[in-house]
Amino acid sequence: MRYQLLGQTGLYVSELCLGTMTYGGNGGIWEAIGKLQQDAVNEQVKFAFDAGINFIDTANVYSTGKSESLLGQSLKTLGLPRDQLIVATKATGSMDDSPNGRGQSRHHLFNQVDASLKRLQRACTTLFQPCAARRQQRLRREALRQ
Repeated sequence: MRYQLLGQTGLYVSELCLGTMTYGGNGGIWEAIGKLQQDAVNEQVKFAFDAGINFIDTANVYSTGKSESLLGQSLKTLGLPRDQLIVATKATGSMDDSPNGRGQSRHHLFNQVDASLKRLQRACTTLFQPCAARRQQRLRREALRQ
């Protein structure tokens, strides 16, 4: 496996990243995208790690958090060295119907970091990204025009 610097972070990540959007399948669009459950997730994570992949991408909205939960349990079950893994997660999307259950407010992002860490069974995440900001801004502008 080849590794590259991740921007100016000083971190080396594998050129291939394991994406977890297909983990969980909690109905709706997530069911159509994929519905891998714990045994299949464990197999995929182990295969990726054994192949040298150290970069794993997930997001709070993937299967409404189930993807992060499955990944966190997999890392624990497999006993993988967490200091050798770069786990990235994201937030912005809607996690509930409350007025502050989405977006990039400080309130929402801090709540989502805490919730993601619990689901991932980690004390910290290597990379946390706000996601889909431009799309959300466009949708807000379009809604205001109506």
